[in-house]
Amino acid sequence: MLNSLDLEGRPEDTRVVVAMSGGVDSSVTAALLKSEGYDVVGITLQLYDHGAATHRKGACCAGQDIHDARNVAERLGIPHYVLDYEDRFRESVIDNFAASYASGETPVPCIECNRAIKFGDLLKTARELGASVLATGHYVASRRLADGSRALVCAADADRDQSYFLFATTREQLDYLRFPLGDMTKPEVRELARRFGLEVADKHDSQDICFVPTGRYTDIIGKLRPNAMEPGEIVDLNGRVLGAHQGIANYTIGQRKGLGIAAGAPLYVVKLDVATRRVVVGPREALRTHRITLREVNWIGDGVLDAAVRDGLELFVRVRSTRPPQPAWLRGADGQYEVELVAGEEGVSPGQACVFYDAASGRARVLGGGFIQSAVAESRTTAGLVRPQRVAEPVRG
Repeated sequence: MLNSLDLEGRPEDTRVVVAMSGGVDSSVTAALLKSEGYDVVGITLQLYDHGAATHRKGACCAGQDIHDARNVAERLGIPHYVLDYEDRFRESVIDNFAASYASGETPVPCIECNRAIKFGDLLKTARELGASVLATGHYVASRRLADGSRALVCAADADRDQSYFLFATTREQLDYLRFPLGDMTKPEVRELARRFGLEVADKHDSQDICFVPTGRYTDIIGKLRPNAMEPGEIVDLNGRVLGAHQGIANYTIGQRKGLGIAAGAPLYVVKLDVATRRVVVGPREALRTHRITLREVNWIGDGVLDAAVRDGLELFVRVRSTRPPQPAWLRGADGQYEVELVAGEEGVSPGQACVFYDAASGRARVLGGGFIQSAVAESRTTAGLVRPQRVAEPVRG
């Protein structure tokens, strides 16, 4: 017989490790599984220790959050361990974050944290503890397929769906992961927290860049990659100097505000040239792209990726976490893949993720994704001519 985690055997004979960040979502996950009779073990990862983050709203995995996770575990009567992953987190996430910005990209650190730390190192620890599965509080779902493997599916609560940040999860990891909150809404989760008597029921949600204690990511970049904060020129598409900047890391593709230059029409950042330390700006139409290239593509759809895309695969993609999936074609082979956006997109930035789905809405299945390497934008002149330009690819020094 199968239980609520889709596992064989009785809950009381099944050990489950729960990743407890100290927030309401992971706390409710632990409480739910404990109430269902599972042998629950809570693990909290200490990922960084900035003094300013200890009691800051929106932080996670440090200071007060560790204290909150410990209190929840004590209330639930489950074992709880805190593992020091500061060095590993600094190497895999923080250093890569700073290096990516210094290369003219806009990284998504949560993706790397999930891939390298939570679903890499922590999953290994869970196995060593004899757990049958690792459960997390992510808003995403896992479904068993006919062949016995598992699929990653969007959360029931579309406003909370975190599938974009989990595209790099492998098939092997999916077999071992469970997401008990995938069919719930946030209000339902908070109500359960109150019902379980958890003091974190009304705790603020963590922010995306949890390891930036001041909220200013450039502080981290300036310390680790000072070259990314060196001054340079702001120029238009023809190379004409319009102003000066105080570091490429202060800008992202598609940015309009904070440029510090005067122009007769709105201007947007369309390219970051690291080699010359130039920020290139242009009109909004210069941001438009129909084609992007990808690196580090992960495939969790059916079959083998190259066979699936041999003649072009029609699917839906999300190029930003806040954007809805849109129709696209995926083509390529041997590690070289390209996405054609049917309707086009503006402000596509290298370093962000392009995530594949089998549907545009609802409980769509995640088919994988990759990191955006470059985008070919289209600049339309007033005469209606189209001038292709590879304006969104960072030029590395």
